[in-house]
Amino acid sequence: MSGGGLLVAGTTSDAGKSVVTAGICRWLVRQGVKVAPFKAQNMSLNSFVTREGAEIGRAQAMQAQACRVEPTALMNPVLLKPGGEQSSQVVLLGKPVGELSARGYHGGRQQKLLGTVLDCLAELRGTYDAVICEGAGSPAEINLRRTDIVNMGIARNARLPVLVVGDIDRGGVFASFFGTVALLSPEDQEFVAGFLVNKFRGDVSLLEPGLDMLHGLTGRQTYGVLPFRHGLGIDEEDGLRVSLRGTVRESNTAPPVGEDVLRVAVCAIPLMSNFTDVDALAAEPGVVVRFVDRAEELADADLVVIPGTRGTVRALEWLRERGLAEAIVRRAAEQRPVLGICGGFQILGEHIEDEVESRRGQVDGLGVLPVRVRFAREKTLTRPEGEALGEPVAGYEIHHGVADIHGGDPFLDGCRVGQTWGTHWHGSLESDGFRRAFLREVAAAAGRRFVPAPDTSFAALREEQLDRLGDLIEQHADTDALWRLIESGAPQGLPFIPPGAPA
Repeated sequence: MSGGGLLVAGTTSDAGKSVVTAGICRWLVRQGVKVAPFKAQNMSLNSFVTREGAEIGRAQAMQAQACRVEPTALMNPVLLKPGGEQSSQVVLLGKPVGELSARGYHGGRQQKLLGTVLDCLAELRGTYDAVICEGAGSPAEINLRRTDIVNMGIARNARLPVLVVGDIDRGGVFASFFGTVALLSPEDQEFVAGFLVNKFRGDVSLLEPGLDMLHGLTGRQTYGVLPFRHGLGIDEEDGLRVSLRGTVRESNTAPPVGEDVLRVAVCAIPLMSNFTDVDALAAEPGVVVRFVDRAEELADADLVVIPGTRGTVRALEWLRERGLAEAIVRRAAEQRPVLGICGGFQILGEHIEDEVESRRGQVDGLGVLPVRVRFAREKTLTRPEGEALGEPVAGYEIHHGVADIHGGDPFLDGCRVGQTWGTHWHGSLESDGFRRAFLREVAAAAGRRFVPAPDTSFAALREEQLDRLGDLIEQHADTDALWRLIESGAPQGLPFIPPGAPA
């Protein structure tokens, strides 16, 4: 017998689907339910490597943590990684299978993946008591419904009840709820069980007349009103403001341990990927992290970070166009700290030979690290562990670039010259002892009397955030009604709301 299920959809992108899904997962696991997350298709540059070497969206890895289970490729069978305005790398069951234009993907390839997606979901439902699925964008994207495999396409095929989340902080939530249902076909509407209001500020009693009217208009109940809480978006898809760096800065009130703060400037390069790497820096009391796109913003930075990117050559050109490249080279010469991660590491090298990503051939890098990079067709997907600065470190690698290092001092899988550091390892700064040792080096080089807190646990902070999400569901949602949905499906006899999807 397959386990129960629920699809969390949204009136828009960034309505809060990822965090609501994580919150429901954490609430369920605290009730003793064996639960797993699922997102059929994710479009994101923030990804993660599972223990079996599969690449999935970081949101699903975060949701797996909310479930207290190990993430697997089954939880996100299709991942799209944008490489520009018109094309994306398609990652299927954790492995890249090619680049496709949006037209090519939606024109036929996507629908062919429906069987694979349904098989993955069925396998999870056969293993777990419940699977909480996350939709993408809005289920009422009527131009894409024919090939949809992530919203109503999967809800209909897997007979999943659908909960529609709306962000009331944006305004227009009642119209968004009603319009979402009214644009679906009668067959799709049968699976839309009701609504969940997200990010409400104020007195809920003032909202209740509107919820009653919405019920009267649609025949569907509202399953909860979640209050606005600062910093609850962790490891979502691509919005900078939903990164944990903002979360920790808003929730962490501890003063700096030393006399100075440490200022970190992260270059907001094009197609930036896995910028969540800097979340662990912002978790430290006294570390101020900001994203920058102008050379003058590097002037007072104690550490400059060049993060990962899906377009290394494009990012390099962007840094040069904006004068940031020159400022970074000057910093390196002055022995002022610079850290390059993955694509940022490649940018700091002597040259890049790229016939895979940009197909631009050989391109000069910034030349501050003795590294030559050649892009291989096979993608490196690993979970390395090691030691650096006298501390144990773990991370994960996601890259096509192969680095030939011919100098400098070893640093993780990369190298270091003076105060310029480079590595392909994402997530290394989440290792608490290593992060503290690295920040001590940065502070000494920057001449700052900054002292890392001795007891900051990044893993504990993440658990605290997930528990806060679980608390929101437990305290502000109708959990009995939610469980009935998960266990039994959408209520029978839900009314059709005209006009429905166009023929």
